Amino acid sequence: MANVKTGLNSIVKYLSTKKETGRRSIGLLVDGPNVLRKEFNVNLEEIRDVLKEYGNVKIGRVFLNQYASDKLVEAIENNGFEPIICSSDVDVRLAVEGMELVYNPTIDTMALVTRDADFKPLLNKANEHGKETIIFGVEPGFSTALRNSADYVILLENDEMNYYDDSHFEEEDDDDIEYTADNDVGRKTHRKKEALIDY
Repeated sequence: MANVKTGLNSIVKYLSTKKETGRRSIGLLVDGPNVLRKEFNVNLEEIRDVLKEYGNVKIGRVFLNQYASDKLVEAIENNGFEPIICSSDVDVRLAVEGMELVYNPTIDTMALVTRDADFKPLLNKANEHGKETIIFGVEPGFSTALRNSADYVILLENDEMNYYDDSHFEEEDDDDIEYTADNDVGRKTHRKKEALIDY
């Protein structure tokens, strides 16, 4: 079974070891109605900071429905993202924008923040065209199909970021590691900052 590694620094290290020479040009798309909910406590600033360690976020769009509050739209803009208000189906608009990223020659990595299996074909098409794919999934309810379609999977659950990796844990400072009675595998934890935005 794959090791579970937790913590912002651990995830930054994980992504930085995966990057090829040079920084990646990233297109980030966020499924607002699906993940920007009070119960999930998703922090877009933290997601952006993780991706900045891996490459340059050239496109950052957050898709919202027509019920999004002005406060939410302002918070998204203050975090450096472009809010896209959809008068019809958010999923359709996000998929169309995603396909534009697939064919955009200046973008080599697509990052999605969603739980919705409807975006599996988009991830598959991005992979087919040589784009790296990163999925930020939110638990509970994160689609297994999405998890199995992306190159890199980061889970946002219980105010922590986690990723799965088959390799062994690297040596870390004892101060950063919690040991459980159930096993002797170190689990590095990182509590997320309070989310800046909520639906």
